[in-house]
Amino acid sequence: MQAFAILGHVADAAAQQGRPSPDAELIREAQGGSHPAFEELVRRYSERAYRAAYRVVRDSQAAEDVLQEALLKAYRNLRKFENRSSFYTWLYRITVNLALDRQRRGKREAAVEWNDEVAPELEPRGVFSRPADPELATGRVQVRELVAEGIQKLPDGQREVLLLREIEGMTYEEIAQTMEISKGTVMSRLHYARRKLVAFLTERGVAPEDVAG
Repeated sequence: MQAFAILGHVADAAAQQGRPSPDAELIREAQGGSHPAFEELVRRYSERAYRAAYRVVRDSQAAEDVLQEALLKAYRNLRKFENRSSFYTWLYRITVNLALDRQRRGKREAAVEWNDEVAPELEPRGVFSRPADPELATGRVQVRELVAEGIQKLPDGQREVLLLREIEGMTYEEIAQTMEISKGTVMSRLHYARRKLVAFLTERGVAPEDVAG
């Protein structure tokens, strides 16, 4: 769907190449008490987990707090990890749950982050590369803000499915595994999330081609 080109997909192909040690091996070592192994897992995935937290809490310090809490929780529960999903999927779930808990407690106003500093990583297709026309650039920023607002208004379950699919680039099966729901539920939530987002944008005069352009 063109309207979701703005969201992009995280390109993981490079991350899967040139790794000195597979995650499974590091996990086994970390579960056996190896601190360096766990530190390597943190090095690989903490930045992505931080961005996931930031998209919910929209505050750098709050996101850092959530990340530290998530890493501590992951470390304490590492022996329970059974390799039924990727380590990052497991860490992502922990991180987002903690961020949403923080949101519900009213610590911060939640929002979706579309910061230009992280945009190249969130939008690898360069959908919003800076145009020469300042007026066009301003219009695109406004569209981004509306998309962020629309996503934030979605119910938690629908928002999380949308972000996992469009930002993290997960498959339906991976999302189902991460959220511990059925594939059918994933598809249903994603369908309604997209419909609601498109309706939200349309009501504010934003057409799908405006988002894709």
